[in-house]
Amino acid sequence: MKAIWFGHSAFRLEFGSSVVLIDPFLTGNPSFKGDVGEASAGATHILITHGHGDHVGDALKIAADTGAKVVTNYDLSMWLASQGLKSFDPMNTGGTTDQGEFSVTLVRADHSAGMGEAGVNVPLGSANGIVITPKIKGEPVVWHCGDTDIFSDMKLICQIHKPKVALVPIGDRFTMGVATAAMAVKKFMPGVKTVAPTHYASFPPLAPDAKAFIRAARGAKAKVIAPAAGEPFVLK
Repeated sequence: MKAIWFGHSAFRLEFGSSVVLIDPFLTGNPSFKGDVGEASAGATHILITHGHGDHVGDALKIAADTGAKVVTNYDLSMWLASQGLKSFDPMNTGGTTDQGEFSVTLVRADHSAGMGEAGVNVPLGSANGIVITPKIKGEPVVWHCGDTDIFSDMKLICQIHKPKVALVPIGDRFTMGVATAAMAVKKFMPGVKTVAPTHYASFPPLAPDAKAFIRAARGAKAKVIAPAAGEPFVLK
């Protein structure tokens, strides 16, 4: 599976004929130095973990430009539709939808969700993690944990969905921090082979880099990788 981390929580995954963007916060993302059009070229799907601006990002524009289908929770789907989104597949926590070459399952994340509208914060359903299960032989199941704290049911998510890759927030303040994220990987992610940190090195309140997380995660069975923003890498 080809992958690019665009900084913060934004990823591009390519497998088969699918081009999947996750939390496409590109415009205004200090870690993203590329071109939005190039980063989103050929997108077939946009998956959004929850309704905050730094995760919804450029979803509306990318969907309009590429025809990509947006997959996210029902409340956020309806809000985006009210903003002009045409192609979307609403779902909710615990549900699974068929997206052709892969399925999407929304799982628990401990966080909030809402967007400002006319000076009022509009609640937008639950925050979620997303499990992507390719139907293509040899491609790994990927769990984007979204924005979350640690919780013991992470182990149950692994038991049910068997992810081989976990994208784990480490930034602190709005998500779990370095030590807690490392504990989550060691204690509650059996079977995960590869871990990549997210939600850091973008804004000053967050962890400035992944070095402390890499140190804290020593001894984990999973391999920890910290790709440079914008540089292609492989998930397996």
